[in-house]
This record gives sequence, C-alpha cells and structure tokens, in this order.
Amino acid sequence: MLLRQLEYLVALARERHFARAAAACYVAQPSLSAAIRRLEHELDVPIVRRGRRYEGLTPEGEVVLAWAHRILAERDALQQELSALRGGLTGTLRLGVVPTALPVASLLTTPFCDRHPRAGVALESLSSAQITRGLAEFELDAAMTYLDDDTLRQVRRHPLYEERYVLLTPVDGPLGAAGAASWAQAATLPLCLLAPRMRNRRIIDECFAADGATAAPAIESDSVAGLYAHLPGGRWSSVISHAWLHMFGVPDGMRVVPLEGPAHGPRVGLVVSRTEPASVLAQALVTVAREARVRDALDELLHSYLGGRG
Repeated sequence: MLLRQLEYLVALARERHFARAAAACYVAQPSLSAAIRRLEHELDVPIVRRGRRYEGLTPEGEVVLAWAHRILAERDALQQELSALRGGLTGTLRLGVVPTALPVASLLTTPFCDRHPRAGVALESLSSAQITRGLAEFELDAAMTYLDDDTLRQVRRHPLYEERYVLLTPVDGPLGAAGAASWAQAATLPLCLLAPRMRNRRIIDECFAADGATAAPAIESDSVAGLYAHLPGGRWSSVISHAWLHMFGVPDGMRVVPLEGPAHGPRVGLVVSRTEPASVLAQALVTVAREARVRDALDELLHSYLGGRG
C-alpha cells in the first residue's frame, strides 16, 4: 500500500468525481483509477461503488477512508516534527475560520509567520459545519470558530475573545449623537446586516427579540466585506461585532454607538483536534494564541472608538 494511493482516495472522496480528483492530484484520470483499483486488490475489499460515474464509497471504503485520513495526518505530523528538529517548522498550517472571525485572523497568523518564517498559512473561510468536518477528516490543522458549537467533537478549545455588538450609524442620523442606543431603537433604522444563515445574524436577531423588536434589513450580505461596502455614504446603519473594527475600522461619516443589553456575546476561539499525534504546526499556533492577548487588543480598540464610553 502506497501513501499516494491513500491521497488519491481522499481526493476522490472530497471531489466526488474521478476527473476532478485526478486534476487535484496532478495526475491523469486513468492513473488515479488504476491506483485505487490496486488499493482494492491489496486490501481485498471493494472501496468505490462504480456505475457510469462515481457513486460514493462502499461501507468498507468508508472504513478505509477514515484510516487514510489518519495515516496521512500521521505522515504530516512526522514531517513537521522532523523539520522542527532540523532547525525550524516548515510546511503549511491549514487554518479554517468562520467568516465573522476573518477580520482578526491576522492577530494570530502574522505573529505565527514572524516566529516561524519557514512555515506558511493556508487560510480558508468556512462554515461551522465545514470546520467540524475538516478537523474530523484531518484536512485542517486548526480553526477559529464559535466555542459553543455543539457539533465540535474531540477538540481542544482555546478562548480568544467574546463578541461585543455595537451600532455603526451615520453621524447625522437619528442616533448619530446618542450616548447609547437600545436594540429596539436600532431596529427602526435603515439596516444592512449579514444574511440569516450566518451565525452572527442569528445571534443578533435573538438580541433584537429580547428587546421586543425585529430587524428588517433592506440589505443582507453573506460576508462582512459585502456588508461594509454599503456603509459609506450615510444611508445605512449596521450592528457589528467589535472584532470587525480591527480590519475595517469606522467609515467616514459614521460613528460607533454602544448598544444597551448583554455586555458580551458568544466566545470565539481557536480549536485543534485532540487526535494523536498532534499537529506540530497547530501546537505552534496555540502557543502564539496564548501570547497574542486578542481579547485585550480588541477591547482596547473598541474603547478608542467609543472615546472612553465603553
């Protein structure tokens, strides 16, 4: 059994298409198909359900796939540990990040690269479900996500910060001069918010509801960047996580207004798999996270925008 055969199987399960899997592995499709057939012969079990096209894996194939993920992860961990012994980490840290935490990912990735200049980072914006699957299948070394996600299993959690929600509104708007605003008051403004399928949106909808209000945004976006793109110009307001200020700041003509209600939202943190052997790159990122003081940095940033009011 060759590691390359296992890599082909993992690619096929991920792409669910022989041609796409072959392209992802930079080989011809007949070579990939022949390698998987050899793997079936060596293990003496059917792995792929074949028809006119790829139809999935057999029950035996699912078992082989789980072991393939584990074996390849152990191969990667061995390479990382040996590289560290030779004089520094090499390789690529695979980091998944929920979209609402992307604006602060640089608070970890930049010091990580400064400390380990021979290593790189592959950063990917993923949903919570994709992160759970990526960690379970060893396709991610670590992730930044909400720590109260019940789907996360067999992971170590390292808190980074708690989301704090504030109103971003035009200075000449109805609440532009307010010292603070209620969620019900914010709901009356022309709003631009994240889409309902986003975790952040569901959280702030709960905050609106707790104040007896319902938000009816005219514009909804599936990304923080798309949301911010609508804010300059003085027409729209938004409820944002204070973490977004790190990357996007406050557009001209707008100001940050504290919202009355819960002081903190859910916790965002770094998660890594408990599975052994541990990823050396992931452990190195955990060390950086412990020293980064992300929560303090974001709270200080918000305090500066509030002018000492929060």
